[in-house]
Amino acid sequence: MRPRIDPFIVALLAAALLASFFPATGDVQEVLKNVSLVAIGLLFFLYGTRLSTPETVAGLRHWRLHVVVLATTFVAFPLAGLSARLLEPSILTSALASGVLLLCLVPTTVQTNVVLTRIAGGNVPAAVVSASLSSLIGVFLTPALVALLMAADATINGNSVLRIVLQLFVPFVAGQLLRPALGGFVKRAESRLQFFERGSIVLVVFVAFSEGAEADIWSTLSVGSVLALALVCAVLLAVAIGWTWGVGKALGFARVDRITLLFCGSNKSLASGLPIASVMFSGGTLALLVLPLMLYHQMQIIVGAMIATRLARRSG
Repeated sequence: MRPRIDPFIVALLAAALLASFFPATGDVQEVLKNVSLVAIGLLFFLYGTRLSTPETVAGLRHWRLHVVVLATTFVAFPLAGLSARLLEPSILTSALASGVLLLCLVPTTVQTNVVLTRIAGGNVPAAVVSASLSSLIGVFLTPALVALLMAADATINGNSVLRIVLQLFVPFVAGQLLRPALGGFVKRAESRLQFFERGSIVLVVFVAFSEGAEADIWSTLSVGSVLALALVCAVLLAVAIGWTWGVGKALGFARVDRITLLFCGSNKSLASGLPIASVMFSGGTLALLVLPLMLYHQMQIIVGAMIATRLARRSG
């Protein structure tokens, strides 16, 4: 697997650039925002139909591995994200430091973890369970962590809590309940539904960056601050990779399980993170808050592909 630019990331960057120079405004922006809210609800409904809770529970025999993945995702990463606050204002602006923290609070990704684990010769069934558990728990835990650690940035009140429940939790639970009836259809229509999911996330980015352009947030951002952010994301990824591989060795995990821990522990989900952010944050700063997650996502794909290929050669 050679590193390549993900077409999805290209679409996201194109949406961000287009919205920055030609933002949707007025009634058009309001319509697109309402459409994106409906799309987010449908996204979490689909997430619910995909996750097989019985299969996930049955796969818990590798419980030590799953505990370490979850602890890395929802404990170690948030602590690292909080430390990013120490970089402001000398290295990161306040909004970008908050964005790094947000990136550290989202769950791991599923598809990328499974693909990279398979290529590297890791424990694929364990990767499926670990990533699924992270996504399942993240639907509930990520908003809670955002409310706890980012209260100054997020809009947390009675209305916002109700909005989170209606847009994230209710569709997800409905998807879980309807999975026996719809699971087969969702699996057969995977490619078409994936197009819908990615298109919905691109729309969320376009709306966020339109609001950002309207609020003139880019006047607060310099080339140097973007380069500093890219460096911080690269260092964070390197630390996460070193941490997961080192912890796996220290705990005596088999090589196949260390590979699973490496990918499931170091990766972050753009597909979950962006919709959650769009529900919990409002106004022009949303674009700056999701920028670190977009950068980190592309880095994890490129670096992950290189690592997976090298690990596959060593085991071959």
